[in-house]
Amino acid sequence: MDVPQPPPPPPAPKFRELLTYARPGDTVHISEMFRLVRGNQHILDVLGVLHRDCLALRIHDGAFSAMNLTARHPRTGELLSTVKFMVQTLAAAGELQRDLQRELTYDGLRAAEAKGSKGGRRPAVAASKTDDVRTAYLEGRSIAALARDHGVTRGAIRTAVADLLPDHTAIEEDAAAPELPVTLDMPGKVADFLRTTELEPAERAALDQGATVRRGQGYTLRVSAVPAVHRQLLARCQPLDGGQSVPAVPAQRKARREYENRVSALTP
Repeated sequence: MDVPQPPPPPPAPKFRELLTYARPGDTVHISEMFRLVRGNQHILDVLGVLHRDCLALRIHDGAFSAMNLTARHPRTGELLSTVKFMVQTLAAAGELQRDLQRELTYDGLRAAEAKGSKGGRRPAVAASKTDDVRTAYLEGRSIAALARDHGVTRGAIRTAVADLLPDHTAIEEDAAAPELPVTLDMPGKVADFLRTTELEPAERAALDQGATVRRGQGYTLRVSAVPAVHRQLLARCQPLDGGQSVPAVPAQRKARREYENRVSALTP
């Protein structure tokens, strides 16, 4: 008697769009396996869906790139036992690596907090200070000066005095010009680490929209973003330098230093 199996999880929206667009005999190309799947069993579910729709799979990076994941028994049509074993083993190793990288990230953030560095957005104007800010603005104090006095951004000051701002669109003399996107080559080892890290929406968007450039056995990710986002991404990969009794991997540390040199060259 066959034991009923639970249904596989629904595919992600973009993957569902891909399945709608693809035709039997097409090949699905992905840069790395974990860009498509979420875990061990999910890999087998995805392979089953691709087999059902007669689609081939080509993985360009990582351990899975050297495997033929479409190999099945000629009579039963089931995934070969050796392939299933390798998939489960490599998937488990990949999950372990991502968990370790996440722990290193948290350790790095805690170490930065212990040194007095705080991430995230700068604070807005406190409610108790709003009246003082508005009064000072009406007395002629500039937005830039108020931002320095209260340790907040100019945007926070503008929000506090929004209804007091003139209707015209003249730009303040001391207002900084908006930052323009800058394209930098991010080493692949840095990009791989950041993909497993919790990022702000702007950081994640810059990473996802990056263009992959092959370089020998590795690759670089050509990322276009404003300098502030590049600096935030650089701060996120601080754990690659090691710390908290966790030794650094020389190749990863070298990759981070290369990215740091490129970011440091940007005009502040």
